[in-house]
This record gives sequence, C-alpha cells and structure tokens, in this order.
Amino acid sequence: MDPILFIIICWIILMSFISIIVTIWDKYSALSHRRRIRERTLLILAALGGSVAMYITMQLIRHKTTKLKFMLGIPLIFIAQLGVAVLVILVKNNVLG
Repeated sequence: MDPILFIIICWIILMSFISIIVTIWDKYSALSHRRRIRERTLLILAALGGSVAMYITMQLIRHKTTKLKFMLGIPLIFIAQLGVAVLVILVKNNVLG
C-alpha cells in the first residue's frame, strides 16, 4: 500500500473516532445541561475527515437532526471531500495531466 494512502486512511479513522466521541459527548452534555461543544467545533471535525462518522452518529443518537446547518452542511462537506479525493486520484493517475 502507498504510504500516503495509509496515512490518509489512518487520519480518517482517527478523525471519525474523535467525531463520534465528541458528538456523543455533546448529546450527553445537552441532556444533562452541561457545557456544550461549539457547533463550529463539530463542523471543523467533520471537515477534517469525520463527516461520515459524525453524520451517522447524529442520526443514530438523534442529535442536531433538526438543525439545517448540520443536516445539509455535513453531507455537503462529505461531497466536497469526495470531490477532492477523486481529483487527487485523477491527478495521481495522470488522467488530468
């Protein structure tokens, strides 16, 4: 396996794990009236690679599912990440020159 690909996969796994924990923590904090995680922080974690894991977690625990910022924003972040990944693959394989 390409070392760069391995690093990217490890990064996505790490960010997904962190995103799951932070999302669950925020839900717990909301239920127990404790200090919450900033929405900006959640979106940054999604943008750093945890978008799919965060979206699935939010659906499973019913957290932030009524907020348009998250229900539209996280899928859009994922689509952008997918676009970048496709572009990188095309460039790496000399499809785009």
